[in-house]
Amino acid sequence: MATYTTEIASDKLISDNPIHQRLLRAYSLAIPYVKGDLLEPGCGEGRGVKLLSPLVKSYVALDKIQEVIDVLKPEYPNVDFRQAVFPPFDGLGDASFDSLVSFQVIEHLKDDHGFLKEIYRVLRPGGVAVLTTPNIKRTLTRNPWHVREYTAEQLTSLASKYFDNVEMKGVAGNDKVMAYYEQNKKSVEKITRFDIFNLQYRLPAPLLRIPYDILNRMNRNKLNKANNDLVSDITEEDYLISNNADEALDLFLILRK
Repeated sequence: MATYTTEIASDKLISDNPIHQRLLRAYSLAIPYVKGDLLEPGCGEGRGVKLLSPLVKSYVALDKIQEVIDVLKPEYPNVDFRQAVFPPFDGLGDASFDSLVSFQVIEHLKDDHGFLKEIYRVLRPGGVAVLTTPNIKRTLTRNPWHVREYTAEQLTSLASKYFDNVEMKGVAGNDKVMAYYEQNKKSVEKITRFDIFNLQYRLPAPLLRIPYDILNRMNRNKLNKANNDLVSDITEEDYLISNNADEALDLFLILRK
């Protein structure tokens, strides 16, 4: 697919398996909160559609990349896929949805305030939204595809401006996952030690995207060759919901209207 970068983890490359399973796990963890009419802003390549679509009355999925939408439409004819750049959620009425999931999306949006306002607008009273985003305290290097990343406290504070009922959890990893994380950390540190001028934080993000993708891919392949069993053996069950969001890999935010 032309849209493929290391920011879109593949479900086919073994070297991407830990990231793919981590992203997939969010959908499983969201099952208790999904109901009725469901909206997913930023569905990506449809990683969770198969899992969630049988559980709801209707499913509207938005993504900015038309190529992705074109691939998903024939595969899931009962899901309403729409090409959209948001916020706002154009064409979606007030109080239209009972639930909403949006995973690894808010960090890409310039207008995170507008995004949360729109989530509140389209949810019905009693509706629930579940969001995930990387925990910046676990980030190993700057990701030039992200506008920003959050601590648990920062995202809770932001969400509380629009929702009265905000619950912050995290997606954590077991010993197997954290062994991979520590190996990855050491490998990334070997690369970033050459950035003596701290250019990763000083240069404009667009200039960093191609080298970031190249180095990220090389690093994932290196980790896979060094310990193929660890990389390939990680499953989504190795990722756990945690009440300690500060220590988690991803923030898992639950918003109730």
